[in-house]
Amino acid sequence: MYSIEMAYARMRELQDLANRSRAHQSAAPRRASKLRLARDKKR
Repeated sequence: MYSIEMAYARMRELQDLANRSRAHQSAAPRRASKLRLARDKKR
């Protein structure tokens, strides 16, 4: 039998995967632009 707990665990698993892949994709460009902003402010 497929319980609510199992469905919830699967949902959390998929959510974690989605968050991980989104963070992995967008972290590098965002970090670069933040570093650029910080550098430009110092000038």
